[in-house]
Amino acid sequence: GVTLELAGRVVVLLHLVALEEERSADTLGMVGQSTALGRLRTRVRQVADLDVPVLIRGETGSGKELIARALHQRGNRSKGPFVSVNLGTLSRELAAAELFGAQRGAYTGASQSREGFFRAAHGGTLFLDEVGEAPAEVQVALLRVLETGEMYPVGAHTPVVTDVRLVAATDAPLEDLIEQGRFRAPLLHRLSGYSIHLPPLRERREDISLLFHHFARLELEGLGEGWRLEPQDPYAEPWLPAALASRLLRHDWPGNVRQLRNVARQLVISGRGQPRLQVDAALEAELGPTSPGDEDGAPVLVTRRKPSEVTERELLDALRECSWDLKGTAEKLGITRASLYNLVDRSPHLRTVKDLSAEDITRSFKACGGDLDAMVRQLEVSRRALQRRVRELGLEPPTS
Repeated sequence: GVTLELAGRVVVLLHLVALEEERSADTLGMVGQSTALGRLRTRVRQVADLDVPVLIRGETGSGKELIARALHQRGNRSKGPFVSVNLGTLSRELAAAELFGAQRGAYTGASQSREGFFRAAHGGTLFLDEVGEAPAEVQVALLRVLETGEMYPVGAHTPVVTDVRLVAATDAPLEDLIEQGRFRAPLLHRLSGYSIHLPPLRERREDISLLFHHFARLELEGLGEGWRLEPQDPYAEPWLPAALASRLLRHDWPGNVRQLRNVARQLVISGRGQPRLQVDAALEAELGPTSPGDEDGAPVLVTRRKPSEVTERELLDALRECSWDLKGTAEKLGITRASLYNLVDRSPHLRTVKDLSAEDITRSFKACGGDLDAMVRQLEVSRRALQRRVRELGLEPPTS
């Protein structure tokens, strides 16, 4: 992961290469040549033509749906539908009906029968993203489908046979959720008929340049400026300055490939008509100091702390400073998110959204005028979990 700048024009990234690794011409739609990506492609090929369920694990923004689509397209169901569902966005009350369908009159507002995502994916692949967010009743129904191949639409008394290949994905520590009683262990075992770990972008820095140029080319072609990546004058100043290229390579990319794509788009659009790319104030704040390394770009080792070293006071201060963003808090404390979840759960002075009643949340919602950030400061709980609970309760900010 060491970068070298030569004459302010060329940037070289030093990295390890597995010489024995087989490189295939079939990239499975994934941009990159890193060893980690090569291993990932191999695992996808090994399981694509089998009908076993697959669990994809990786950080947010790392491209889990891309892997699911590759499994579908290389599998025996490629001619069938591919249906993608984010369980984190489904209403808790209607999640079962959305997935398994519902009969007319099964619940208030069900004026007609609902097909459901499982039947929409019949003969193909159903991709369930953020499976760790599945409500308890949905977890039970999913387990039944995986064990028997049958499901019960909401309000129905007769099972329906389903024929789908199930691919699930999560960035949540499911093992910790099982210990907390929030996820069923048998469901984890059934979902992970075959597990695929998607490495974060910081673990395959060799791919950053290829990915950036891929995304930049898409944006430039849309603007009619594709020629910028193939300059006619070899002595002209580089469109992508070496210092900026080094900064992109050394950045930690907490948002992974999704964040890199957004940064590429921002740079290209901001640089329209300019001879070279420049970092504006918004991107300056997003990229922050060079990481890993100091401000001069010298590489340093990133170390992890033991959770036991984090004091109660330090934990609370970090949560407040990061506005109860658990990912940012974990990074600030130098521990994993799984360790942070455990520290919060074990603390007698901290609470989570599940500890709040509907009345508590509704009261805070009204007092804060629907301002989620103000609610987070008042209730001192995870913003993401609180936002989901507010949505489940059907609360809407007042209109002016």
